Amino acid sequence: MTQRAGADAPRTSFLDEVRDAVTPRATLLVIGVIALQLLFIASYVGALHDPKPKDVPFGVVAPQGAAEQAVGRLRQLPGEPLDPRTVEDAAEARRQILNRDIDGALVVDPSGTTDTLLVASGGGSALANTLGALTTSLERGERRDLRVVDLAPASDQDFDGLSSFYLVVGWCVGGYLSASILAISSGARPANTRRATIRLVVMALIAIIGGLGGAVIIGPVLGALPGSVWALWGLGALTTFAVGAATLALQGVFGTVGIGLAILLIVIAGNPSAGGAFPLPMLPPFWKAIGPALPPGAGTWAARSIAYFKGNDVTVSLLVLSAWAVVGSAVTLLAAALRGKRHAPAEAYPRPV
Repeated sequence: MTQRAGADAPRTSFLDEVRDAVTPRATLLVIGVIALQLLFIASYVGALHDPKPKDVPFGVVAPQGAAEQAVGRLRQLPGEPLDPRTVEDAAEARRQILNRDIDGALVVDPSGTTDTLLVASGGGSALANTLGALTTSLERGERRDLRVVDLAPASDQDFDGLSSFYLVVGWCVGGYLSASILAISSGARPANTRRATIRLVVMALIAIIGGLGGAVIIGPVLGALPGSVWALWGLGALTTFAVGAATLALQGVFGTVGIGLAILLIVIAGNPSAGGAFPLPMLPPFWKAIGPALPPGAGTWAARSIAYFKGNDVTVSLLVLSAWAVVGSAVTLLAAALRGKRHAPAEAYPRPV
């Protein structure tokens, strides 16, 4: 009698199949992905679902008595949308707007019934439009007319002033994806400082190429953003390297999980708080506070300053990006050095006598 092959082989239960198909490590990673998914929804919807101006720096130019009265009325607006302060004259108001110290200014004409609102839509069309609607309503209540002057208008090819934001997002994506690929191809944690240094050098080359490509595409190719191509190239290289170095550092410390942490910082926390779709004064307090300290926010502010404000007020943003680059590089090298010491062969150390 011929016995059927495999008849006596033990049967595998469905639960065993599940355990074999989905390992504990995979389960933990999937749980992490679900957490990132929910945080993504909470962050983007939380930041962008109900934009309202809050404490917008706003100047008032008027004769002394009238200026104080106007500032007092503006401070009493429901929800405190404005942070008003008196400004000496219209020229000073223009200077402060172009230097990005204030976002708008109302110039009262004491000899007529038409006042002037100074704005800069290059810093964010949504905020400029909101200031226009708010001030028009106030002027109508005083039976006065309003003339709006845009001191730094967004380009006709830059809808809602979003081009600078998407440019920076592209640079950030290039930074963390390139760093992630370097890790996936040869291990999340570099074996020693030499390999960590090589990864940082490669990341710098990627940043230089990506920064130039983004600046050329956004400017000469598409004409979406004015401003110096050279300045945007430098900003792009710094932004890309800062994000890449930070991602390498997180991978060096936490392994593959570091990629998820980079996405948490850059994509989930950084993008909605960058002031792209809605400038910082229109974001809720949490996102308004963290935005300038993260690469997308610092990069977006600097890109708009280069494009529309003659490079004014970029120092803090460049320092933030430089800090991410320097700290990321240092942590990457330190983590690799510590890992190299732990895995050094025993013969590398002197034997006890």
